[in-house]
Amino acid sequence: MSDARLGVAFLGLHPERRGELVRRHGGPSGLMRAVRRGQIEGIAPDAAGSPARREAALRDAGARVVYLGAPEYPELLAVIADPPDVLFVRGSLPPAPMVAVVGTRRSTAYGRSLARAFGRAVAEAGWALCSGLARGIDGEAHRGALEAGGATVGVLGCGSDVVYPREHLRLIAEVEGAGAVVTEYPPGTPPHGWRFPPRNRIISGLSRAVVVVEAAATGGALVTAARAAEQGREVFAVPGDVDRESSLGCNLLIRDGAIPVLGAADLIEALALVIGPVARRTSADPVIPVTGLAMEELADRLGLSGPSLLAWLGRAELGGAVRIEGSRVFPGRV
Repeated sequence: MSDARLGVAFLGLHPERRGELVRRHGGPSGLMRAVRRGQIEGIAPDAAGSPARREAALRDAGARVVYLGAPEYPELLAVIADPPDVLFVRGSLPPAPMVAVVGTRRSTAYGRSLARAFGRAVAEAGWALCSGLARGIDGEAHRGALEAGGATVGVLGCGSDVVYPREHLRLIAEVEGAGAVVTEYPPGTPPHGWRFPPRNRIISGLSRAVVVVEAAATGGALVTAARAAEQGREVFAVPGDVDRESSLGCNLLIRDGAIPVLGAADLIEALALVIGPVARRTSADPVIPVTGLAMEELADRLGLSGPSLLAWLGRAELGGAVRIEGSRVFPGRV
């Protein structure tokens, strides 16, 4: 059965057509028999290749197959209405909750800066950043997460061995190293435009919440937001000038019920209500007694001072790990 499922995936069809054909032919095995017999219009009998060719393609691409129902398959993605039957994965899918930060390729400098700050804040909160590895907002969100040393997942609209856009060669490698590059399309699949709207359901399906930074009235970011709403995910959007094209989509989302966010701190506070307490505390963090610690003693225990100490305190207080009263620090709600 798994070989038939992989064969169907290697056909590289639009997910809706693939699903319709699988249902019509009684499952993956029935569809593959029909393909081999030349019974499917527009699909050559050898379109999926042989099992040996498929294995070679996976090996050359450095990708592994994760089937729907397997332990590694992302739990949130598995319960959407139309989960991919097969994922091609490079890297390792992080166990932390994911937050999607998405937006237009035609972004402004302001939007790119904000996306980077959001990516950094999400990573510092202990969550994984999910986006589409596209130019503009997506790329900057990934870069922010990487700068913070966090996990990030990129969802492609092409094969995992296809570098698109070309200038993201290094970024794609860095995302793979810090998390995973994921696609439902087999190795060698080109980035045709029709492949990207379906991939957006994977971005939202992997994530607990979707944040739209900049978006025109139409485009992929709004598709992701729409799929997120269908999947029961919380949608956040950054408001902008009413006459700016790159803000129109976000303003419309807010009009229709998306939660407005006004900056990184505001975003993390709002996300914590959706996802739960910020997971900032690690085994290296000090245990703060109920009687609290003086700032100087906490600084000594952390080995931090100046801006580094203030940054740690800000993140810990924002996440609820500590509360600050005067010059003393007390344990928070986490």
